[in-house]
Amino acid sequence: MAFQIINSIISWFLKKRKHQIELFMKYPNDIQEELLLKLVNTAKNTEFGVEKEFATIKKYTDFNKKVPIQQYETFEPLIERCRKGVQNLFWPTPIIWFAKSSGTTNAKSKFIPVSNDALEYCHLKAGKDMLCLYINNNSKTQLFTGKGLRLGGSSEVYQDNGSHFGDLSAIITENLPFWADFSSAPSQQVVLMAEWETKMEAIVNETIHENITSLVGVPSWMLVLLNRVLEKTGKENILEVWPNLEVYFHGGVNFNPYREQYKKLIPKADFNYYEIYNASEGFFAIQDKQGSKELLLMLDYGIFYEFIPMENYKGEQSTAIPLSKVEKGINYAILITTNGGLWRYLIGDTVKFTSTDPYRIKITGRTKHHINVFGEELIIENAEEALHIACEETNATISEYTVGPIFMEGKEKGGHEWIIEFTKAPEIMGYFTEVLDNALKAINSDYEAKRYLNMTLMMPKIHKAKKGLFYSWLKKKNKLGGQHKVPRLSNSRAFVEELLEL
Repeated sequence: MAFQIINSIISWFLKKRKHQIELFMKYPNDIQEELLLKLVNTAKNTEFGVEKEFATIKKYTDFNKKVPIQQYETFEPLIERCRKGVQNLFWPTPIIWFAKSSGTTNAKSKFIPVSNDALEYCHLKAGKDMLCLYINNNSKTQLFTGKGLRLGGSSEVYQDNGSHFGDLSAIITENLPFWADFSSAPSQQVVLMAEWETKMEAIVNETIHENITSLVGVPSWMLVLLNRVLEKTGKENILEVWPNLEVYFHGGVNFNPYREQYKKLIPKADFNYYEIYNASEGFFAIQDKQGSKELLLMLDYGIFYEFIPMENYKGEQSTAIPLSKVEKGINYAILITTNGGLWRYLIGDTVKFTSTDPYRIKITGRTKHHINVFGEELIIENAEEALHIACEETNATISEYTVGPIFMEGKEKGGHEWIIEFTKAPEIMGYFTEVLDNALKAINSDYEAKRYLNMTLMMPKIHKAKKGLFYSWLKKKNKLGGQHKVPRLSNSRAFVEELLEL
């Protein structure tokens, strides 16, 4: 009875935010313009604000002219000074937290500044909004009669010159309100374990006896955890362990390659999947409709958005447009200005708008993760869609994959080399390859043109990876768990070569 009362109180409290969300859905461009001027005014006396003449910026066109587009490498000298204790460089309030992010492929770590404003009004606010939107769509939810299982990255926080750095999940854990610990699992003691595989076992041992009602984490790593839960308990599916499980909040990688595996693990027709879109730099979008594959762009988290059409993308020399000018169906690189002190910062992600009233998006990939060695312009969205078609046609399921180019040599044509780890392999590999190739041709006209009569591109070359190959590869690179991801597409053969060696 007490749990039911707690459930009702928390649900009522979280639902109240919905009318503010509806406000920015109704007046998106006004709210974004107002936000930009607020950010500029707040930072006008910082070193960066003085240098870029923030005091003279009165509208978006001024901002566009005076502030250059930046990638991490350009902004890094300021961030490094801030990490050494110098303040008021790009944001007026003291910044002591830095989210360490190595991305998918970079060996070199990035340190993303996380101000108290970004923590409170973006990351923590988004966590509550995720629940708010879910509760508004599921009025009979029993979410808070049990616990949410959160699977983050490494929770170690390091200190250096008075600043603290670690995974974003560690920073958020350190700053969660005290009551959040009562409603989530695993315990703080387990969360703080450094070694991933030991931590995974401890999570399994601790949570199999809990009443888990929700899951939060990256699909690839959550899948590893759920399979270990079944190994440990000897159960057939996850509902036999956690019968009250009702929703999985996921993000970090495209969910489509994992969808069928989750359906088998959680065989419940009305089970809910809710996608979120966040990064070290900010929390950007949340699925707001039941069963939808689009995400609502959250416009009141202290993030001002701009977009660069990928067909005109030239990195820092690109021309950006504000949210009010975007169109549906065009692939855009995202540019953000934030209450963490990032100014016109390229995060490296690409999206398409599925709706402009309200603004809803789907993630299409990364600015650097595509293959365009032969003019084929293959992006992650194309690869994911073609794989989905090939798996459906051949009754196969996959867990991981990566693709690299085969460069032309002498009279040899170029091509694409795929390494795919199947959880259920197709009976005839040649047929799978054919279906995948035809799907790519149908989806991407540039790819189709290059494949015409094998003039430029040969048929794709596919390797069936041994079980656990990608896990072993990430382990070797010390990139197990959390936000670490397998790079899907690359213009280089580096990843393919490393995997073939293993």
